[in-house]
Amino acid sequence: MQFAVANWVFFDAAIVSAHTKPPPDAPYDTVLQVTFADWVPGICSLIGLLVVNLVNKAHLRGDGDTSAYTSSESSVVWKARLFLFLGFAFMAGGLAGSVTVLVLKYIVTEYPQYQYFGIANVVQNAGIMVSAVILWVSATMGENEYDYQLSL
Repeated sequence: MQFAVANWVFFDAAIVSAHTKPPPDAPYDTVLQVTFADWVPGICSLIGLLVVNLVNKAHLRGDGDTSAYTSSESSVVWKARLFLFLGFAFMAGGLAGSVTVLVLKYIVTEYPQYQYFGIANVVQNAGIMVSAVILWVSATMGENEYDYQLSL
C-alpha cells in the first residue's frame, strides 16, 4: 500500500506537469516539467528496494545451507551483508537525489507553483524506503505471530 501511494503521488505530479501551461501574465514561457532527472532518484530507490528484499535473511546470520556455494560460509555472509548495504545505499542515494532535485530545480528557481513536482519526488522516495523497511520487518518475523526478530 505504501509503495503504491508513493508511486501514485509521483505519477500524478508527472501527469500534471505534462499538462502545465505558463501563466498568461508571465513575461516569458517558463514551465518546469518532470524530466528524466526527476525519475532517476525513484529508479535508484526501486533498485535498492529490490536488492534489499532479495537478500536471503538466513545468509545474513550464517544460517542455512551453503553447500550450493563454492566459497566458505563466512564469504557468503560477507557477500549478503555487502548486497544489503548496497541496497540501502541505493535507497539513501535516491532519497538524497530527490531532495537535491527538489532544492535545485524547484526551490532555488523561485517558482512556487511548480514545487509540488519536487515534493512529490521526495514523497515517492521516502515512501519506497518505508515500504522496504515494512517488507523487511514482515519477512523477518518468525512463524509465531508474537515472535519478532529484528536482528540481522
